[in-house]
Amino acid sequence: DINQKTEDILERVGLIDVMNEPVSALSYGRQRALEIGITLSTEPELILLDEPTAGMTREETDKAIRMIDEVTTGRTLVIIEHDMNVVFSLADTISVLHYGTILASDRPDEIRNDQRVKDAYLGEG
Repeated sequence: DINQKTEDILERVGLIDVMNEPVSALSYGRQRALEIGITLSTEPELILLDEPTAGMTREETDKAIRMIDEVTTGRTLVIIEHDMNVVFSLADTISVLHYGTILASDRPDEIRNDQRVKDAYLGEG
């Protein structure tokens, strides 16, 4: 049962093809996927991710977004991320902090159009 569960998780996070490789031989993006797989092994209802795509190439980030979206379905995801593409791709609700204070908290389309957020983070004035 444990071996089957492990293989199922590795399949879900896109690592089944390297299941016999040492972690040190995996790319940075694949190591991050393994961390998420380890998290899934505990069958959590809540997943907390802190900058899960930091240091990844655009291609690795796009793969990570798709994988995170898939594996968090039916779970609560709390993500801290500065890559706005990642945030807008994954979030149902976004809370924007500015100097330790909540500047705005709403649906992605509302955050995208919030002038305070644009001024503070998106570089639009």
